[in-house]
Amino acid sequence: MSFKNHSETDVTEFIILGLTAAPTLRAILFVIFLGVYIFTLIGNLSIIILIRNCSQLHTPMYLFLSHLAFVDVGYSSSVTPVMLMNFLGEIPSLPLAGCASQLCSVVTFGTAECFLLSVMAYDRYVAICDPLLYSTNMSTRVCTLLVIASYLGGCLNAWAFTGCLLSLSFCGPNKVNHFFCDYSPLLKLSCSHDFLAEIIPAVTSGSIIVITVLIIVISYVYILFSVLKMHSADGRHKAFSTCTSHLTAVTLFYGTITFIYVMPKPSYSTDQNKVVSVFYTVMIPMLNPLIYSLRNKEVKGAMRKLMGRKHLFLLRKML
Repeated sequence: MSFKNHSETDVTEFIILGLTAAPTLRAILFVIFLGVYIFTLIGNLSIIILIRNCSQLHTPMYLFLSHLAFVDVGYSSSVTPVMLMNFLGEIPSLPLAGCASQLCSVVTFGTAECFLLSVMAYDRYVAICDPLLYSTNMSTRVCTLLVIASYLGGCLNAWAFTGCLLSLSFCGPNKVNHFFCDYSPLLKLSCSHDFLAEIIPAVTSGSIIVITVLIIVISYVYILFSVLKMHSADGRHKAFSTCTSHLTAVTLFYGTITFIYVMPKPSYSTDQNKVVSVFYTVMIPMLNPLIYSLRNKEVKGAMRKLMGRKHLFLLRKML
């Protein structure tokens, strides 16, 4: 697969058409998604700050959760600002390099999220199925390597997508029928027909989805068998309660990306693709902080403790 020089392409920039062309609907959606984006930033940054400042949350599970929150901020920030510009009536145009950068960012954070979710499933498996060796198997060194591997996997998959995009020639229409530079609509605009550019992103993404889903499924199968062997009802309840938040996040994320990457192409329209893409790139990053805070007693307890500490500090300062 040879890489084309940018000068060989007639198209120098792409126009992002966005979700809708209706002015009234754009105004409504701007208010909604601005609120969603602000909530996403506040929610995920609060999770990161809370975990860093509360010693009781300095465990592998919450280390991975803090990185998941960081990935969600990056994921949402990769697409939402361009989407908001479009809602304001300013149809964004991005140069090829800008489109490639946005695609690279989206794929990096999206892939890292897949790996982090599978790592979190493995963490729960070790904690429930092999608790005596948990501190050894999930040592600081092991956790650091797992986090690095998650980001590295994201970068490698992004390199495959970006490399394939830059190998294509664009000499015709330049209007991207999407709200960000996704690979599929860009591939449709290409006037070159490179089989490798079509197949490599599908193979890498499909492989990552299959591998991470297998890790999650196998981990939870072992967890289920271990929980069923427990004689204490309280023990079973506690084990399940530590997994429900993660299972909810996994179901939402993989349910939507499976719709995009696994469903047969003729079975859904471009508009359906846009709606599903909005859900996994914009809505899920907002929902994850709610899922992990509302259903987690340790996070809620740490939040109350931190807020109480701040109130005490302010009271002393006033006195």
